Amino acid sequence: MQEMAREQQAPRENPMGQSRTDLVALFKKIASEVVEKEFVHVEERMAISELGIDSLGMLEIIGSLERELKIQIPDESLAGVTTIKDLLDVVESRQGA
Repeated sequence: MQEMAREQQAPRENPMGQSRTDLVALFKKIASEVVEKEFVHVEERMAISELGIDSLGMLEIIGSLERELKIQIPDESLAGVTTIKDLLDVVESRQGA
């Protein structure tokens, strides 16, 4: 419960200066383009599969995130990624690398 409260207090800043809110918005934008579906309500705790995004769509989203943010995400870093939060945690860790 405290963890949830901490997440809602203030957007976290990553080393590259983008807030977590910015990363969620970027994910939402890219996901909408990839699956050609408007995502009105997206939260970090949501499973990516809940959005109707399959593995091919995820590869496209990851590639777009890498290009947009000028990072590289090794495949092994994506093991166990099931939620938007999981993916954004990996993205943030690569930005700080």
